[in-house]
Amino acid sequence: MKYNLGALIVGLLFAIGLGLSGILQPANVIGFLDIFGKWNPTLLFTMAGAVGVHFITYKLIRKRKTPMFTKHWFVPTRTEISPALVIGSLIFGIGWGLGGYCPTVSVTTLASFETRPIIIFASIIFGMYLFKVIDKKTNLKSRLE
Repeated sequence: MKYNLGALIVGLLFAIGLGLSGILQPANVIGFLDIFGKWNPTLLFTMAGAVGVHFITYKLIRKRKTPMFTKHWFVPTRTEISPALVIGSLIFGIGWGLGGYCPTVSVTTLASFETRPIIIFASIIFGMYLFKVIDKKTNLKSRLE
């Protein structure tokens, strides 16, 4: 229960921050990615704020023996850069740039009940399902690692 309550509070705080920063507006994201056109650097402040807060709080929080709301840490153990990571990151970036929504933002903007975020979110879910089917048949991910 504590873990779910903590996740709810952090998720709400994150969603409010996304809304205030303007990242929920695809035009802002596309303007930020358009570095050779009409570049809109305002999302740099959002990224700088997020990285700055994370940098400070991560170091403080990791000094604890256990997290506040669960019994163990969920920290990645792999550090190598694999072809699967690079290819997946490229596909993710292309999808984000074309759609103007990252997966987190697409979930948050579902509350707007607009058609575009619903289509983007459904496409993300379908893409994950499609990868699972393809990977099950071809073992693609393990061949890329």
